[in-house]
Amino acid sequence: MWRKRKFLLFISIITLLILSACSSEESSSSKKDGKGGVLNIAYPSQPQSLDPHSTTAEATRDLAKLIYESLLTLNENYEVIPQLAESYEVSDDKKTYTFQLRKGVKFHNGKEMKAEDVVASMMKWGKDAPEMGNHEWVAIDDYKVELRLENPSSLVPFFIADLARFAAIMPKEVAESADATGAKEYIGTGPFEFVEWKQDEVVRFKKFKDYSPDSNAPSGLGGKKEAFVDEINWYFVPDASTRVNGLLSGQYDYAHYISYDSVPQVENASGMKVEIWPYGNEILVFNKKQGIFSNAKARQAVNYALDMDVVMSAAFAGPDYYTLDHSLFLDTQTDWYSESGKEYYNQKDIEKAKQLLKESGYNGEEVVILTSRDYEHHYNAAVATQQELEKIGMNVKLDVYDWPTLLERRSDPALYDIFFTGFSTTMTPHQYTFLDSRAQWPGWTNNKDIDRLLDEIQAAPTQEEAKALYSELQQIMWEDLPVINLGRNYRVSAYSEKVHGIKQMLGPIFWNVSIEN
Repeated sequence: MWRKRKFLLFISIITLLILSACSSEESSSSKKDGKGGVLNIAYPSQPQSLDPHSTTAEATRDLAKLIYESLLTLNENYEVIPQLAESYEVSDDKKTYTFQLRKGVKFHNGKEMKAEDVVASMMKWGKDAPEMGNHEWVAIDDYKVELRLENPSSLVPFFIADLARFAAIMPKEVAESADATGAKEYIGTGPFEFVEWKQDEVVRFKKFKDYSPDSNAPSGLGGKKEAFVDEINWYFVPDASTRVNGLLSGQYDYAHYISYDSVPQVENASGMKVEIWPYGNEILVFNKKQGIFSNAKARQAVNYALDMDVVMSAAFAGPDYYTLDHSLFLDTQTDWYSESGKEYYNQKDIEKAKQLLKESGYNGEEVVILTSRDYEHHYNAAVATQQELEKIGMNVKLDVYDWPTLLERRSDPALYDIFFTGFSTTMTPHQYTFLDSRAQWPGWTNNKDIDRLLDEIQAAPTQEEAKALYSELQQIMWEDLPVINLGRNYRVSAYSEKVHGIKQMLGPIFWNVSIEN
């Protein structure tokens, strides 16, 4: 009997050890998979709003794409693919687009998304979309909507899919109750739902448990999305060194836009990864509504004065992080890339600049450059530009604010003469909002030839004809200079090696991302 009890005890111990090992393996597997947990992000600036309909600010866009989705989006090759639409068709005359909606998609408030929500959202979005022309959205039934255009356009899918001014779908009642400052509630269909916003500190998100993912393979901004982490805390950390130190100490798991000077420090730290990724164009924007730069010759004087290598190197810490290129499009974007206007780029002709400045009637007035240290590259570009313009006799002052205040002040033409901003890669010229006079975007372009060409590009029957028209537009842009495209740049982010699945496309992507607990 004693031997039998001893044998049973032995079996019990072995069983417990096996179960313990299985449990340990499951725990280890869970940690390896990184499902669940909290992802802490350090981001340089706070947006004015989380409603992306009426702003091109990336601070809004990067947050908003966690909450919202659009009818169409972009895959990894920047091709348009369906998202909340199951499919879409365009009429032969390119004046009617019909969207079949996915069924069973829920908003964060539990309501199913239907055609009335899409119509209300797209009508709200379309108020600030001059590229769409006169148009209306009509609900055909609960799961089908039509877009009816006054003028034909083959570019509409790109306008809807792009994130420059995100065509987010929100509940009808939220869209209709929004005022000039945007929606009062942040409710979408995305993989994460909004929890709270503590001003100047953090925005909190949680996993949307009733999220309806696309069944297609993940690609770019589309395909299957999964919220692997339970929560995301999006901290606003304007100081670049604080973002880096917080990352290295473990306070943050991901730091967006680390300074170029800090790259060696992070690369040499244990357990850290650095990611260099292509962003877009660094843009100097003139206030053309009033002041010295309402005169084209003054704008031309600035263009001739600037040494693009000096400005871009100051902003992006050396040639590893920028490329001198006059075009608004990548050379790989063969549908749009053009050499036109290149003769005006990076002239570095001080005497010509002085001559043009004299012809403009400049008489020593103070030139105000609006800038922010929330984005060090914009600030450093402003400092370098100030120094370059002082060489031709300009009296230049920097006005430095946090980014949200800058966004407010740039809307008042009495408050500045120049500001700097970045534009990420876009799909069509229409998404560069500084081109269209009718957009009334800060800087206030006023060029009827550019407006005409934008309309002709949109109505062009073939892409070959559209490209030829764009080439003409780019030439005019470099002659009239509503803005100066300083060149193309790369950005740097860093994260803990415990974070898996991070991707960049028009900003960081945090769905399909896991973290080891």
